[in-house]
Amino acid sequence: MPEVPSMRDHVGSLEKGLGVIEILATHPAGLTLTETAERAGLTRAGARRLLLTLVAAGYAGQNGRVFALTPKLLSLSRMWLEGTSLWSFAEPFMRAVATEMNESCSAAVLSGHDVVYVARIPGARIMRVALQVGTRLPAYCTSMGRVLMSGMTQEQLADFLGGAVIEPNTPKTITDRHEIARKVRQAAEQGFALVDEELEIGLRSIAVPIRDRQGAIAAAINVSAQSARFSVAEMETAVLPPLKRAAEKIEGFFTVQ
Repeated sequence: MPEVPSMRDHVGSLEKGLGVIEILATHPAGLTLTETAERAGLTRAGARRLLLTLVAAGYAGQNGRVFALTPKLLSLSRMWLEGTSLWSFAEPFMRAVATEMNESCSAAVLSGHDVVYVARIPGARIMRVALQVGTRLPAYCTSMGRVLMSGMTQEQLADFLGGAVIEPNTPKTITDRHEIARKVRQAAEQGFALVDEELEIGLRSIAVPIRDRQGAIAAAINVSAQSARFSVAEMETAVLPPLKRAAEKIEGFFTVQ
C-alpha cells in the first residue's frame, strides 16, 4: 500500500504551485495575476510568488499582465508518455479504425495554441508533415484543434483566437478569426469537426471529442485521409461512424477512472 503522508511531510507550497499549473493548463490563452489568485483561492502576493517562480523555472511565460504555461512542461509529459502512457489503452480502438479506413488515426490534447499528439496509428500514405507522439500542430486549422476549442466559452474562444498566430498553410486555410469561430461553434453543435485541405493540400481530416467523466472535452481523436480516397461527404458517412464508436469506447476508460 502507498504510504500516507503526514501533515509534517506535506509541502503546502508545492501543492499550491501544482494547483496554479492546473489552472493555467485549463486556460491556454493565459490568465492575469488577479484571475489566477481568484481561481486558486490565493492572495495576490501568494499567487505572484508562485507565478514568478514558474516563470523563472521556464514552465510559464509572462506577456504583459498575462501568465501562460510554456512548452517546457511538455518535456515532462513526453517522458511520461514514452513510459507508461494513459493512451496505450486507446491504441487497439484507434488501430481498428485505422485498419478499417486504411488511413491514420490520432489523438491529441490542447497545449497553448497548438494540439499535441498523445497517440497515433499511422496510415500507409506519405504526408509532408511527419507526425508522431509529441508533435505540435496549430489548433485553428486542424480538425482536432477545432473539436478541442469547441469546449470553450465564447469569451474563452475569442481570447484564444485573439492570441493565436494565424497564417495560411494552403490556399484553403481559413484565416478569418470570425469564420474560424463559426466553424468551432459548428463543431460544438454537430459533435465533430471536418477540415478540408487547410493544413496540407490533399489531406482531409475529421475529429470527434473524447470527454471525461464530468462531460468536459479532455482530448480529441481523428482520422486523416487522402482527399483522393474520401470526398467530404464520404468522410461523414464512411469515416465518422467508426470514429465515433472508437471515441465512445475510449471515453469508457475515462468514466471508470
